[in-house]
Amino acid sequence: MEVIQQSIDGISFELKEPFNFDFIGQYGKVFKVYDDQDSGNICFGTERDGKRFFVKFAGAPAKRYEGEISDAIVRLKASVPLYHDLKHKSLIELVDEGEIGGGFAMIFLWEDGDCMGRMYPQAHERFMKLPCRMRLEVFRDVLSFLEHTAAKGYVAIDFYDGSILYDFEREKTTICDIDFFRRQPYVNDMGRMWGSSLFQSPEEYELGAVINEVTNVYTVGATAFALFGRYGRERERWELSEECFAVAKKAVEKERALRQRSIAEFREEWERALR
Repeated sequence: MEVIQQSIDGISFELKEPFNFDFIGQYGKVFKVYDDQDSGNICFGTERDGKRFFVKFAGAPAKRYEGEISDAIVRLKASVPLYHDLKHKSLIELVDEGEIGGGFAMIFLWEDGDCMGRMYPQAHERFMKLPCRMRLEVFRDVLSFLEHTAAKGYVAIDFYDGSILYDFEREKTTICDIDFFRRQPYVNDMGRMWGSSLFQSPEEYELGAVINEVTNVYTVGATAFALFGRYGRERERWELSEECFAVAKKAVEKERALRQRSIAEFREEWERALR
């Protein structure tokens, strides 16, 4: 893959070919660039008048994106209502959006934090060293948000460890990426859907399969194993009780009928097991 180096405000990043990002200056001085996304977006951390923002832009030739740039723009535009409809204490806050620079940008308030995602090894390692008590709080926040998502009539697609940030100073969880969430009922029209294989249910590989809240029960079970089983599903790697292990194991059953019927049901079983 051939890439070129470009820089803004002394911060270097890579693209497939040169692109004019002068418009980013209106959001402040760039202090961080995320150029390694396969979604077609490139993201910037900016600071203006003492406030920090996270700018997500589609329209540039992102180095890892293999699709049409116009499709990336359409997808990003389509995600705007999600951030309004699913507003939640743990969801990153959208403050502005619009067409700019030949593409489309969404502007969020910046959230400090380390990412659980293994694509950021240093941050991931720090996150995974959190005491169990704090990881339990993160999991409660994830459960709360996904239960809220289901109650609003949506299904979480492409939710994985890279969607979770944690601010050590404030002990605050932030969900940072819900661009592929969809309204229920939803049917798998792709075969292999967007997402990380460790967090995906069997139906997310099956063309024509129904994708619904029971699918997301699998997602929360997989998240539990990532947080408390170090990404493994063997009993010997599990940090919590046998009862909690049984609840998580039920959630990641291949057969949908064997899982909990809703995230609320999972949460109730989980809380009983913790007690």
